[in-house]
Amino acid sequence: MRKRKDNYAQSRVAQKRQPPPGSETAEERPNLARINLDAGTGRAGFKVGDRVRIDSTGMYAGQMGVIERMSSGVIPSALVRVDGGGTRQVRTIDLVAAPREGKS
Repeated sequence: MRKRKDNYAQSRVAQKRQPPPGSETAEERPNLARINLDAGTGRAGFKVGDRVRIDSTGMYAGQMGVIERMSSGVIPSALVRVDGGGTRQVRTIDLVAAPREGKS
């Protein structure tokens, strides 16, 4: 007598198939990186000692600081010391010049 073949239930992992990336039904991941192609050009006009505001997301976002060091490269960046004492390397495209404090 021949042995009967056992039928096992299909695993749940095999039952769910994700749509191929880039299709209309594919969900966009919330942590998907977005590349700013203008970052390579940077923003001109910054120099060491300028007061700036960090206009990006992440650590120290929206805080005021002073540029301590500039670095040129493929993506120009600056080392910014914020008013709270911390430092962060920031792309120059994410910096905004602080308004000048004038006497009124």
